[in-house]
Amino acid sequence: MIDIATLTGACVIALGHHRSGLYTKEEALSEELLAAAQQALDPAWRMPLDEEYQESLKSNFADMTNTGGRSAGSITAACFLARFARGYPWAHLDIAGIAYKSGKEKGATARPVPLLMQFLTGRAG
Repeated sequence: MIDIATLTGACVIALGHHRSGLYTKEEALSEELLAAAQQALDPAWRMPLDEEYQESLKSNFADMTNTGGRSAGSITAACFLARFARGYPWAHLDIAGIAYKSGKEKGATARPVPLLMQFLTGRAG
């Protein structure tokens, strides 16, 4: 399963308007998506999704909190999503920095459609 969202402005701070943020613990899925991104000229960058980031989602009042604070914001947001995607291969693409253009040429970019088309075409064999 691959989910795509303009999830956090923190991803824009980390990667700017040039790359999608890729979050997954699945090595094979990561390699497939990064290869598709490169082939489609629609770059992505794998971000960490290590266990130590889970600590920021602990809550004194609930099972978990949906925000980890200011630091590592895009990573903790992806950690939150990962908790609902257990039992099957999962990846998240944070497209906050690439989905839109602003200024004189404002509008949608259609990204990461090229990446996803390349990925699906590769899977179809």
